[in-house]
Amino acid sequence: MIVLGYNGFTRGAELFGRLYGATGVGRNLLVGHDAAAALTIDGEVVAAVEEEQLSRVKKTSDFPANAIKWCLDSAGVELDDVDVFAFPWRFSPTVAEEMMSQITGSDMSVAAKFDSLRRTGELYTGMLSREAVYGDFVQRTGHALDPNKLVLVPHHLAHLMCGAYLAGGGDAAFLVSDGRAETLSSVMGELRDGVVRLFDESAVGMASSLGVAYGRITRYLGFVPNNDEYKVMGLAAYGPPPQHNPLLEHVVRLHENGSYTLSIPSDTGAYYALFDSLFDGDSEKREEFDFRVRVAGLAQHMVEAVTAHQMRSLTAASGMDTLLFEGGLALNCVANTKMLERSSFTGMEVSFGASDPGVAIGAAVYTAGLRNRPKEAVTTPYLGPSYDQQQILDVLGEYADRVVWQEEPDVSSAAERTAGLLAEKNVVGWFQGRAEFGPRALGNRSILANPAFPDIKDIINIRVKHREPFRPFAPVVLESEAPRVFEMGKKTSSPYMTFVFPVRKEYRERIPGACHVDGTARVQTVDERQNPALAELLRAFTARTDVPCLLNTSFNVAGEPIVCSPRDALECFLATEIDHLVIDRFVVTKKS
Repeated sequence: MIVLGYNGFTRGAELFGRLYGATGVGRNLLVGHDAAAALTIDGEVVAAVEEEQLSRVKKTSDFPANAIKWCLDSAGVELDDVDVFAFPWRFSPTVAEEMMSQITGSDMSVAAKFDSLRRTGELYTGMLSREAVYGDFVQRTGHALDPNKLVLVPHHLAHLMCGAYLAGGGDAAFLVSDGRAETLSSVMGELRDGVVRLFDESAVGMASSLGVAYGRITRYLGFVPNNDEYKVMGLAAYGPPPQHNPLLEHVVRLHENGSYTLSIPSDTGAYYALFDSLFDGDSEKREEFDFRVRVAGLAQHMVEAVTAHQMRSLTAASGMDTLLFEGGLALNCVANTKMLERSSFTGMEVSFGASDPGVAIGAAVYTAGLRNRPKEAVTTPYLGPSYDQQQILDVLGEYADRVVWQEEPDVSSAAERTAGLLAEKNVVGWFQGRAEFGPRALGNRSILANPAFPDIKDIINIRVKHREPFRPFAPVVLESEAPRVFEMGKKTSSPYMTFVFPVRKEYRERIPGACHVDGTARVQTVDERQNPALAELLRAFTARTDVPCLLNTSFNVAGEPIVCSPRDALECFLATEIDHLVIDRFVVTKKS
């Protein structure tokens, strides 16, 4: 059985921009962001790529025409060969009725209700309804799709199925929390014997979305909501834990069933005024680093308190040992670690597709039928495009007036050469194999450096990434070495940078470039089966330097998607102060 999952709407940016003002700093506040496609054949995910990787438009919500074509071409499959097309949103007539009821039952004025109904109606008929989704697919692909082959999957169920599949498909309790699904923002329950049971009483509506609340604080601090929340998380570490939190005192109400209510107005001016009153802020203070640190700490503390409340309810209602956490909130790796360590769960999984790119995988997996994967199966995030030697040489030839290169004879030789470069204060672009899927660079499209140099973070932030100097970087380490360097707690591995761990005291001075200001690090562990080239490099680097890890950040500059092709890599290499580029076995240096 062949299933194609995809996420994205042709008219998403246009309709949300015109009807709801989702432009400028609010451009990502729409349905369908992180457009992507994924292909499953006989229950196995064989290809997946985000549309932004190919279109080069960051966080695009457009119909993923390029991603669909690449997934099919990579597997030698035609549209006619696909049995089912799975879409991770189900705005059914019942959901539409509920949306209208929420508007008519609100405390808005009559005129405001009519205006809201008008906008919602145009959005539904022009984009969200089954008829609109079907028409969008036919128009963009030119394929005469059998309507019976289109399956609409509820958004939170797609999130859950992505995490369940990548975790192996076994029994687990689950929490899904993000900005919004069809009408809810958070659900919890159990997955037992392949059957999903929702704890309906613990569901949280969109009006109380924790993800949206965090996004509004992100915007209040001068960043882009639904894009820069990780900056707020990083800033929070620069201050002490808050002694009291006005957000918990005035905005959050926790309920006994594990749900909660957040009281933050939706109008931008109104929530700016609320935050100014709560934080004693104004337009000038919002530009101050110390003020931003304090507010970021309060926002992070709010997330941790609310998710801890959900954990208490979930553990009381479920006897499972393992927790699956998916949705955009699951990218908050600081909160993830505290959720696990403070709960009775012995294990917790957060996938590389936890945010909205993953719903393309989840919709396909759900439609294909979730099945337990063999224990020996390797779960891999490396599902995107790869390029052969001739393709790489062809592109290098186009840049021959600006770069020179040397081909190493084998993988081991390339690793040794790269380890020698990294032993010095060099920044290396590392491009290997298939592109990784999801928001994090996991060692195939990465920028690497030696974390032993205290100023290496500043060098990369300012000279390469062109971003704020407070931003931390992640260490990548062999899984076998990780417990020696980091306090891993209940975790034995962290392959997707979804957890944060304290750096052991004896290593903090040895790898200062990989330590955040609070002595923690967002760790990526690597083993031989999942990424043999990166594992080889880590072994060679450690043998040469006695430094047990490398600094790893995404191969891009601020505001651009992670590089995908050799051409993308060369353009980024030449536009920044990256010292060397390693593409497959080719070590590339700038002529000047």
